Amino acid sequence: MAAAVMTACCAAPAGATTTALREVLFVGNNWDGTADVIGSGGDLARIARINVVPDKVQRLAEIYTNPIKLVYFLGIRQGPGEGHDQLVDDMYSTPDGTAVVVSRPSFADVVSIDLATGALRWRFPVSGYRADHMAVSPDGTRVAVSASTSNTVHVLDIRTGRQLGSFRAGDKPHENVFTGGGALLWNMSIGEVDNDFDAPSQDWLKGDRHITVADASTYRVVRTIDMRDRLDAFGRADLSDAVRPAVFTPDESTLYFQVSFFNGVVEYDVAADRITRIGTLPKNPATSEDRTTWVNDSRHHGLSMKPTGDKLCVAGTMDDYVTVVDRATLRPGPLVPASKPYWATVSGDGRACVISESGADRVTAIDFATGQKLVSVPVGDHPQRVRLGHVPEGWTGPRIL
Repeated sequence: MAAAVMTACCAAPAGATTTALREVLFVGNNWDGTADVIGSGGDLARIARINVVPDKVQRLAEIYTNPIKLVYFLGIRQGPGEGHDQLVDDMYSTPDGTAVVVSRPSFADVVSIDLATGALRWRFPVSGYRADHMAVSPDGTRVAVSASTSNTVHVLDIRTGRQLGSFRAGDKPHENVFTGGGALLWNMSIGEVDNDFDAPSQDWLKGDRHITVADASTYRVVRTIDMRDRLDAFGRADLSDAVRPAVFTPDESTLYFQVSFFNGVVEYDVAADRITRIGTLPKNPATSEDRTTWVNDSRHHGLSMKPTGDKLCVAGTMDDYVTVVDRATLRPGPLVPASKPYWATVSGDGRACVISESGADRVTAIDFATGQKLVSVPVGDHPQRVRLGHVPEGWTGPRIL
């Protein structure tokens, strides 16, 4: 997935005007409704901070005058928001680097924000009451977003916000990944993370969780994959089948993913349609074993791959560490302390894993070669998603209107 993200952010469609662009990282600060724009390599120096909720007053007025919307809004605050509104989940820049497209869970929408002015270019309300993870096609022209309460994936034109198509997924669709050069779109559903039926014997109460693979041209579902059968066949009936962050090898023959409640990584052979290995990673002795205390059923949440395909970077969310895992052995490198790391991506030069430390409001780079920490920089309140993107060369933030 990391390699796909790099391509998606960088490709320009045929006929597009060529302008000088600078590669950056967008960091979504979920609880304060901002995105920090930082350098994509080296010292990760901050370039600017963007307000991704410039229409907050208008949105809140709509919500507070609609009883049903208000119930869901407050439920998101007390559930996945851990007592906070979820104002930014995912974000990608447009191919020309002039706007950033953001999913906003508590506002149940996707918006495009002009990077020159900070104003909204367009807004797309998702079906249901919450927007979640997104993905961008390799050519940078389409953005897919999970509508988690309606079990729907919407695919939009990234420039206009017009819906190009949609398809149904499992309960609580979450991660999205394009494969086959943009021909297929994979969605992973995670089920009900807000209830406390967290014991392995209660796993069936979490809902219908499966991978949905759709044709990215017709938006017809071409395949569904329920990892329950595959996990059982591997002898791991104790593991949840809720697939969380996931990443393909460069040739897309193998999928690595995390599942709810598990401190480790699962390896899946796409062609053979079977799980081939499961790597269990260390537990932090200080982490409570009470599953109901783990954020949104995640023990580990964050996974990326070095572009060469030989290393994985794993965010051990509830265990408060990040580690670089050797793909050949699935053995971890040094356990680098990190405060509730929530996501992992790859630096622009491919040499480092970049994680969000949501418990410390900072972003940290880990060297793929040594597994050691390189640098940490402060960002906004509760950083989650970190994505590679582009801004115009010389851009220093939206101008004050």
